[in-house]
Amino acid sequence: MSHPSDRAPDTGYLTDIRRALHQVPEVGLHLPRTQALVLEALSGLGLDIATGVNCSSVVGVLRGDADVADAERRCVLLRGDMDGLPIREAVDVEFRSRHDGAMHACGHDLHTAMLIGAAATLAGQRERLPGDVVFMFQPGEEGFDGAAVMIEEGVLDAAGRRPDAAWALHVMSGMLPRRVIAGRAGPMLAASNELRVTVHGVGGHGSAPHRARNPISAAAEMVSALHALVSRTTSAFEPAVLNVGEFHAGTMTNIIPPQACFSATVRCFSDEVLDQLEADCRRVCHGVATAHRLEAEVEFERLYPVTLNDPSAVAFAADVIDDMFGSSRRETMTTPVAGAEDFSRILQAVPGGMFFLGASDTEDWQNAPDNHSPHVVFDETVLPDGASFLSELALRSLTDAASLGQSGFPRQRS
Repeated sequence: MSHPSDRAPDTGYLTDIRRALHQVPEVGLHLPRTQALVLEALSGLGLDIATGVNCSSVVGVLRGDADVADAERRCVLLRGDMDGLPIREAVDVEFRSRHDGAMHACGHDLHTAMLIGAAATLAGQRERLPGDVVFMFQPGEEGFDGAAVMIEEGVLDAAGRRPDAAWALHVMSGMLPRRVIAGRAGPMLAASNELRVTVHGVGGHGSAPHRARNPISAAAEMVSALHALVSRTTSAFEPAVLNVGEFHAGTMTNIIPPQACFSATVRCFSDEVLDQLEADCRRVCHGVATAHRLEAEVEFERLYPVTLNDPSAVAFAADVIDDMFGSSRRETMTTPVAGAEDFSRILQAVPGGMFFLGASDTEDWQNAPDNHSPHVVFDETVLPDGASFLSELALRSLTDAASLGQSGFPRQRS
């Protein structure tokens, strides 16, 4: 596979990579086939390559050759996630998944191809780069916190110094018109947390409930109370989501079980609301249990923090979008999205931003299957746009360092 490293990303080149990845989706932190394809695509680009110990990550570092003083050198991180989802693909395409029960239903195959394209483009401009670019190929974004694993293994120090900026791009179906890039300053995606409750009762015969203590009744009351919690305890101007997605209890209609279990996702956009929600969830569940003369074990696990886009980074990226594609291709999101991202961990340490790229394969994008659907289809013609956008963000983040603003990004045009 040849590398178009001396020119803009080639559609055919990126499409070939994407389709190869799409056929071998792997779930979780260990993606050996995906890792092998990425390593093959990066070979010959002159990157310093490292692979993960506890996951199938790939980190490539491009050393810029521009003659600048060490004190003026900068570093930029670009991230692409690589993992698929445990979904059986329902789309009949010639390059459909060959791994039964796994599918690239969230577009991570496009992200990986775009990041490879950005690496190829920037490698062809090495002499212009007054600093280094870290290419972060991450497994385990879909619920396995791969970013945390890669941070623990040193991705933020891969170039020998912390990045001055970090960028990520995520394709979306059913959310944006094709080829439109969207973002916002501040909260972009929610903090994701998990509530797990086990209610301990006293089992018995279904014909004599007075001789037992039914945990199902108490657990059901907890579920109803929790679903009303957000609207009663948080401000209407502080969005939050609490949804019970699992409930397990009992084996037969005439048996009162000794315990009932349920779990919920809890999402919000600030630490203050999160602290309040956790305290309220514990209070409600313990209170209902006490009222039923039962005991409840309540676990509240904080999974991913809020994805916070740096305001200066968003303004900087807006100029890049306008210059490259025109302002009609840029959209400012009025509200964040309640999904979550472990790229939030990178943005906790490095100023930068995550953006969405419309990639529905139909003009009727409002009715297109969403990400995570077994029927979702992404338009491969957005691949060069994504690769070019990432490479231009990296290039300008390095070369415009002469007029830095307070957050480390060049001051915007007036």
